[in-house]
Amino acid sequence: MSGLLDGKVALVTGSGHGIGRGHALELAKHGATVIVNDLGTSLDGQGTGKVADEVVQIIEDRGGKAISDFSDVGDEESVDLLVERAYSQLGRLDIVVNNAGIVRDRAIWNMGVDDFDLVMRVHVRGSWLTSRAVARKWREESKETGDKVYGRIINTTSGAGLQGHFGQTNYSAAKAAIVGLTQTLSLELASIGATVNAISPGGRTRMSATMAGAAAPIEPDERSEDEFDPKDPSLGSPVVAWLASPEAGHVSGQVIKALGENIQWLKGWTPISAVSNGGKRWDANKLGTIMGVDVFGTRASGLRLGG
Repeated sequence: MSGLLDGKVALVTGSGHGIGRGHALELAKHGATVIVNDLGTSLDGQGTGKVADEVVQIIEDRGGKAISDFSDVGDEESVDLLVERAYSQLGRLDIVVNNAGIVRDRAIWNMGVDDFDLVMRVHVRGSWLTSRAVARKWREESKETGDKVYGRIINTTSGAGLQGHFGQTNYSAAKAAIVGLTQTLSLELASIGATVNAISPGGRTRMSATMAGAAAPIEPDERSEDEFDPKDPSLGSPVVAWLASPEAGHVSGQVIKALGENIQWLKGWTPISAVSNGGKRWDANKLGTIMGVDVFGTRASGLRLGG
């Protein structure tokens, strides 16, 4: 145990498998007591299970501290009770890693409303509920002491949310919404000292294994740290541990992509080009040339739109 997170208590949702499991193991490795939350459902959100107990056992076998939790992150009462239990049983909750998620992939013409609503419920509502519950606690602490708190929220986005992915209008919308949630929370919690960031990780997980021709998932505990596989879903976990640490107290409202050996700092929706009409109303009949030449540059440069 390295001590980077000694004395800290961390909640990692959806940490029974894959990326979330990697986060839980990494945080425990650095000294945090980890609440391993996982409802134990299938990838599409069906059923329940006790997979969280397996992760707790791995952490304890390695000399760390962890407890299991089987709360539904999409249920308001369950999430509020989860955070209350963290304080009553462990005395504090310093770090929340929102990782829980499901997939129900279909092209939009085949996707049912339930497929959309359930994916949004787990990813967006779940991240929002846990963030609200702990934010309320941190705000109370800050008011009582008059000081800033130690608080870290790390949300999970993905390439699908940042760039789109066929068959995932529900999942992509959810992951894009989490970026907006992250940026807004970082503004709201800044005054009490808490930071909020998002990570875009990857790897061979249960989700990726559902795609045609995809390889079997890798569980982070199945290999030693001396081995390197660019598809190992735990490769982004050290970034999460750092964001959760005192060293990252100056970082908030950011999106970081961690895939394989690469770390990228992402900044989205920045202006690429701009034109002005000198205080006059635009005429739609004249916009074809203006958009093609001055905005997209497709006619003047010969570039294809999006190329």
